[in-house]
Order: sequence, then structure tokens, then C-alpha cells
Amino acid sequence: MIRVGVVGLGYWGPNLARNFAAIPGCELAWCCDAAEEIRARWRSAFPGARFAESLDDLLEDASLDAVVLATPVPTHGPLAERVLRAGKHCFVEKPLAYSVIDAERAVAAAEAADRLLMVGHLLVYHPGVSKLREIADSGELGDIRYIYSHRLNLGQLRADENALWSLGAHDVSVVLHLAGEEPDAVEARGEAYMRPPVEDVVFCFMRFPSGVAAHLHLSWLDPHKTRSLTVVGSRRMATFDDMELERKLTVYDKGFDESVDSYGEYITRSGDIWSPRVANREPLRLECEHFVECIAEGRRPRSDGEAGLQVVRVLEALQRSLDASRRPSRASV
Repeated sequence: MIRVGVVGLGYWGPNLARNFAAIPGCELAWCCDAAEEIRARWRSAFPGARFAESLDDLLEDASLDAVVLATPVPTHGPLAERVLRAGKHCFVEKPLAYSVIDAERAVAAAEAADRLLMVGHLLVYHPGVSKLREIADSGELGDIRYIYSHRLNLGQLRADENALWSLGAHDVSVVLHLAGEEPDAVEARGEAYMRPPVEDVVFCFMRFPSGVAAHLHLSWLDPHKTRSLTVVGSRRMATFDDMELERKLTVYDKGFDESVDSYGEYITRSGDIWSPRVANREPLRLECEHFVECIAEGRRPRSDGEAGLQVVRVLEALQRSLDASRRPSRASV
């Protein structure tokens, strides 16, 4: 039995607690939050768990195997380091940290303690993204040329993180997962309309050593709720759309073919469109099950500390570009 404690019962923590409480071979042993009213709200939902105000109570429990962190982003890295140094396995919500330095310290703490560190890059566990990766790896799309995503909504305004860190961590993790490499050039532009200087909308560009390019449009100030990612290959193209109830993944037999009538000329090809079968399972349950299985079997998680560090490196580089774009030295049109 893997005994797990969840720290942070705000927006996302209760969802994690619900899933860990339902996994066979896992016991939700602790729930922790600094606010008494929040602890009181969730006691009846998780009657088998002990409730605590402080993380220290969990770290002092010698029988506790793992701690799940769903706390504010700036605390992720330092708290993960504390958990790992206390000899517990650690699951931390995305992103792993708010800086490369903190992310590196957490990864180093996991290695030193010989404990598992996993980052909650949820979309990496989505059956639709898994199927998209399978199709891309099979060569069905040909050589990947570029990737673009839209993560938009009239959503929750945040004061402690901008749209890049709140929304972009999802798409950066998927792009890195599909590309299999880190970008060697990035650029970001954004605007802060509601709570300056926190950007509500951010546009990101990444270029990879292989020549693959990626573009992200991130916003919580938009009339459309959109969660989509498109991969354009040399042979075919595919779109993952998380807002679709049934057609989560669509493959398009579209592209350019060399004309047989002339040398070097190309004609457009518009063939079949189909939707491969995608398993109808909750990504969060799959993610939580993966964490428990990796602890039990001593396996390395798909979104381990190193994968989380790669995402933070990209986010930090994009943030530097975003900061530079605010300066008045930009050339006028």
C-alpha cells in the first residue's frame, strides 16, 4: 500500500486527492492546507485522511511514502526540495518551479535522496496526446515541420503568475514531448490588460535544432474556449482538440505533392480525413496511477524531474524574451 499526502486544497488539490483516494493499492493518508476553513470544507469528502495545517506533520510521518504538492507556483521548487530531502517521493503540480535554479535544486535533491520526482504535466498523460505521439513516431505524418497551439478562455485572473506560466506549461510540455528536443531559439510577446504587469495574453515562438518550429497562443482574456494543438508534417497533418467530446484527434491527408508533369512544381493534395480511436479515460486518473505505479515498481516517470526542468528552462527563456519586449526600445512600425 502506497501512502500519499496531498498538500494544498485550493483549486486543484481536491481533484488530486479524489483520484489518489480511489486508486487500488494507494491510501490517501493526509490532506494539508494552512487555512482552517478549507480543511473543514474537505474533511467530510476524505474521511479516511488525517488533516494537517503544516507540511511538517506529513514529513514527520515515517510511514508516509509520498507527498503531492498542489500549492502556489512560487512554492513548488522549494517545497519539493524539502519533501525529497525528508526522504519522501514527490509529485508536484506544473510547473516544477518558478526558476531554473529552484528546478535544478529539486532534481538534485531527488537524485541525492534516491526518491522519485514527478511533475504534473497532465497533457502528457492524455490519451489523445499519447495517440498523437504514437502517430508522429510511426512516421505517418512524415517529418514534423511545425506545431501550433491555442489555449484560450475567458478564465481565472491570476496575480502570482501570468498566462505564460499558468497556461504555457501545458503546451510547452506537449511540444517538447512531441519534438523530442529543446528549442535553441525562443521569442515571446504579450500584453497585460487586467492586472498589469501580469500578462493576460502571450504569443510564443520556438525553433528547434532539427528545424521544427512551434507557436503558442495563450490567453485567459478571450471569447473562445479553445484547447487545441496541430502538428503539420511533410506527409500528413493532425489536430488534437480537447474541447471535442468524441473526435479528440483528427488526421488530415493533406499536403503538397510534386507534379509528375513538371520538374520542381508542386500541387496540393486533399485526401481523407479520419479520427483514430482515443481511449475515454480521465487524464488526471492516468497521471495519478502512473505516479503510484512508478513508486511501487521503481520506474522513472514519463514526466520526471528532468522533463520538468526542461519545461522550466523553456518557460524562463520565454519570460526573458517577454520582459525584453516590454522595453520602449522596440522599433515602431
